Amino acid sequence: MHNSAIFPLFYLPPVSYFSAFKKHDFSVLLEKEEHFPKQTFRNRTKIYSPNGALDLFLPVIKGSKYHTKMKDVKISYDFKWQRLHWLSMESCYRNSPYFEFYEDGLVKFYEQKFEFLFDYNQELLSWIFKQLKQSPKFGFTTEYIAEAPQELDYRVKNKFRLLDNEAGEVKQYHQVFAEKHGFMSNMSIVDLLFNQGPQAKNYI
Repeated sequence: MHNSAIFPLFYLPPVSYFSAFKKHDFSVLLEKEEHFPKQTFRNRTKIYSPNGALDLFLPVIKGSKYHTKMKDVKISYDFKWQRLHWLSMESCYRNSPYFEFYEDGLVKFYEQKFEFLFDYNQELLSWIFKQLKQSPKFGFTTEYIAEAPQELDYRVKNKFRLLDNEAGEVKQYHQVFAEKHGFMSNMSIVDLLFNQGPQAKNYI
C-alpha cells in the first residue's frame, strides 16, 4: 500500500496546505505525473483585496488543459499576467506590516520568466518554506498513483477548503481589510506572511 502523502503543487498555496504539510512532518511526495486539472489552485491563488477575496489566475499555453501531465504544462506569457499579479499584491498588501520585509525576495518571481508551471510553483514553494524557516523533505512521483488512501491523497479538488472547514474555530490573525470584510481564512500563504511576518511559522 502506498504510504506517503501525495500533494499537488499549487501556485502560492492556501494556509491549510502548509498545515497539512506539517501534519505529515514536512515529508511528502509532490505530484508530477497527474494530468493537469482545470480550475484548481495549481495555477490560481486567492488574496485579500479591498473588495474581498480576489482570485489571481496564472495562464497556461493553450492545449495544456487537455491530457497534459502537470510536469509538462507550460506557462503562457501572451499577456502580462506577472505585472498584473504583482500590482495586485502591491495594492492589497502595501500597507501590511511585513510587505516590505518580503518584497525583494518575492518580486523576482514576477520579473523572471519560467517555461514550466511545475518548475515555477516549485521554486515559489521552496522560497516560501525558507521564509517559514522550514526545510521540508519532499520527493516527486515517478508514475501516476490512481488510488491512494484518502488520508494521504491531497490531490482531490477542494481538499484544502474541506480541511479548513474541518478545523473548527479557525485561529485568526490581523488582516489589512478585516475591519471592512471580517477575517477571511485560508487565503494564500502570502496573506499570512505579509500580515504576520516571522510569526507565520507559529501560526501554522
